Amino acid sequence: MDIALLIIGFIFMLLGILGSFLPVLPGPPISWIGLLLLYLTKAIPNNWWVLGITLAIALIVFALDYIIPAMGTKKFGGTRAGMIGTTIGLIVGLLAPIPGGIIIGPFVGAFLGELSAKADNKTALKAAFGSFLGFLTGTFMKFVVAVVYLGLFISTAWEYRTALFPYFN
Repeated sequence: MDIALLIIGFIFMLLGILGSFLPVLPGPPISWIGLLLLYLTKAIPNNWWVLGITLAIALIVFALDYIIPAMGTKKFGGTRAGMIGTTIGLIVGLLAPIPGGIIIGPFVGAFLGELSAKADNKTALKAAFGSFLGFLTGTFMKFVVAVVYLGLFISTAWEYRTALFPYFN
């Protein structure tokens, strides 16, 4: 059972990293579930402090992921249409077979969203930049947390490898 929890936890870790870029997957909370699964094995002693602190960080980053792009858009004079455009642009950028779609999509989406809200080109470009900057900040923050959780997962599994894999010693 420990091996199954270890494998499923590692899959959750990889999904968490993927979720740092995909808007449909909450990256850090998914990575935290991977950590939880690792600590649920019989081989690794429960450390509720580590799980509690990492859960709090995952939830804070999850909440900030929605707040930061909105702050970036507002700071640069954007509207709700720009935020919606950013999200649609991200999805199109992920699905479109163009190089850098994940970066180009949110910017173009925010720009077109602002234009649809009757903004002039200069205002729309400025708001699109703010939305894009907020998106990049949130994505980078989620990615860093997910990678740190993966490192914690691997280091903990490595530390207790003899207990996890007793037949291979």
